[in-house]
Amino acid sequence: DGYRNTNQVSDDYRYQDGNYDGPNDGYYRGGDEPGQEEDAQSDVTEGHDEDDEVYEGEYQGIPHPDDIKEKQKKRAPAVDDEYRDRADLMAERMEDEEQLAHQYENIIEECGHGRFQWTLFFVLGLALMADGVEVFVVGFVLPSAEKDMCLSSSNKGMLGLIVYLGMMVGAVLLGGLADKLGRKQCLIISLSINAAFAFLSSFVQGYGFFLFCRLISGLGIGGTLPIVFAYFSEFLSREKRGEHLSWLCMFWMIGGIYASAMAWSIIPHYGWGFSMGTKYHFHSWRVFVLVCALPCIASLVALKFMPESPRFLLEIGKHDEAWMILKQVHDTNMRAKGEPERVFTVSYIKTPKQVDEFIEIQSSTGTWYQRWLVRITTTLRQVWDNVLYCLTAQYRMNTLMLAVVWFTMALSYYGLIVWFPDMIRYFQDEAYDSRVKIFDEEEVSHFTFNFTLENQIHRNGEYRNDKFIGMKFKEVRFEDSLFENCYFEDVRSSETFFENCTIISTVFYNTDLYEHKFINCRLINSTFMKEKEGCHIDFEEDNDFLVYLVSFLGSLSVLPGNIISALLMDKIGRIKMIGGSMLISAVCCFFLFFGNSESAMIGWQCLFCGASIAAWNALDVITVELYPTDKRATAFGILNGLCKFGAILGNSIFSSFVGITKVVPILLASSALVGGGLLALRLPETREQVLM
Repeated sequence: DGYRNTNQVSDDYRYQDGNYDGPNDGYYRGGDEPGQEEDAQSDVTEGHDEDDEVYEGEYQGIPHPDDIKEKQKKRAPAVDDEYRDRADLMAERMEDEEQLAHQYENIIEECGHGRFQWTLFFVLGLALMADGVEVFVVGFVLPSAEKDMCLSSSNKGMLGLIVYLGMMVGAVLLGGLADKLGRKQCLIISLSINAAFAFLSSFVQGYGFFLFCRLISGLGIGGTLPIVFAYFSEFLSREKRGEHLSWLCMFWMIGGIYASAMAWSIIPHYGWGFSMGTKYHFHSWRVFVLVCALPCIASLVALKFMPESPRFLLEIGKHDEAWMILKQVHDTNMRAKGEPERVFTVSYIKTPKQVDEFIEIQSSTGTWYQRWLVRITTTLRQVWDNVLYCLTAQYRMNTLMLAVVWFTMALSYYGLIVWFPDMIRYFQDEAYDSRVKIFDEEEVSHFTFNFTLENQIHRNGEYRNDKFIGMKFKEVRFEDSLFENCYFEDVRSSETFFENCTIISTVFYNTDLYEHKFINCRLINSTFMKEKEGCHIDFEEDNDFLVYLVSFLGSLSVLPGNIISALLMDKIGRIKMIGGSMLISAVCCFFLFFGNSESAMIGWQCLFCGASIAAWNALDVITVELYPTDKRATAFGILNGLCKFGAILGNSIFSSFVGITKVVPILLASSALVGGGLLALRLPETREQVLM
């Protein structure tokens, strides 16, 4: 296949410490007078071509003794490996991996940190930015999408959780595949799935298809986080790893800021769209969904020019490819530093013993889908073996402790970032309800209403021969009222109801006053003609701007925490960073008891997000460093999938207590953070260890 055999490569590079260990094949080679030997050989073989020499037994079909020896030499290692115990092979592989880890660290230090790493930093940063955008998209479009697609409360809840469900599956599946197929290839697959289905979701009209598109889009973007951190860490030296992985985390914050800014500038402009008849509507929130796919597309295009991780290639025995990429890294950085004359001195890199058996299926074997089915099932089995390996005795304790820390962090963080906006809306609704206008026993006749009625309650009123034309009802209630000989035309309503009313000889033409808006009413000789069809965006919500502002400030507030964690990650260590950040975040939760207004809640949200981001960054770094290369993305995917499961639980639990009590969410979040922070202190410190 074009690659050199490991034994041959090792023979080619027998020069160590200036000594040459020649081949031991039983022949005497006079080393005292090499000059005379060469001259004699030249005289004897002058005009003689060894290739033309005919062995006398060749015509009798007898092989040459040298050919027999060569074949036996080539066949011996394969036979030995076939009959050796797998435990012995794994032990040899572990020894090789340890030697490779230290050698690779020296190679990365020789390559330096420069233009190549910074280029890859921005390319992978765009992928991480796409992950941050995906978390916010559904929350921003939900108020508009629920009106555009007539979503019930249960449908809204499902739409909010479906993205996390897709991300949970994608993290485990694509993270596992990245350890078998490669970092770059799986990241391209992940981003392609996300971009394609995010683009498609902006055009579909039905709720079911939209839900499916967001699910698959979430599955695609779920794989980016474990792959991005595994990919970038394998181009970083030990003293740079913690700091630069923390800087990379800033792109998640940038994704949140980008989504908030785009939502703020696009969604309120309901005119930014078009309609095709009464069935197809492309409103501004769909434009916002399209714009949010841009970071993913940009990263996908730029990734085409980036190489595969050389550490991964060495792990699967592709020495020459890995060497060429490392030379590219070295030469790129040296040219950028103004030292193009510096030569890449590495000639040979240790490759681990290849234990996994790969069977290539011939094109003539079975049908094409049978061959692909075998390949897919074999790959998935290998991924599953990697998952189980993370729970073996060597890694079980670290995996379980990390799982608890990831879960408790996600439960409290994602639960609170949903609870904060819900509490702000609750305070807004309370303030709005306190300004309600109440009209009792009013009598109106022969009057035309052609303006908006908002936040009003009309009790025991009488309306005779009145016209309601081209108007809007917003948060209006008519209780125990009489409508006689009235005419409603082209009326739109939001949260408007008629309770215990009597409606006589009244015509409703082209309105959205549907049957469910009349509660215990008597309709006598009344007619409903040409009711409005489809779903319509009712009104521009004034508090939408505040929701976007809250998300924007929440994302921006993590900037100081990101900077501090990046600068201190390699100084104080990962463990102290996680424990300290989680315990400080738990203290911030208790101050939420004093958040009795919108401004106070926004302030405590910013403080909590700023304090907790350091724990997230340190968790990403330590997860990368605790596992070997062939299990790194798999382990990260498992833990990140568990994180998304915690997010689903946090969203469901915390939102159910809005308007009921603050005690349960605050105590649950703070208890989870304290427990996770104390457990994190028992994890091993990894800042001084090389990547295995």
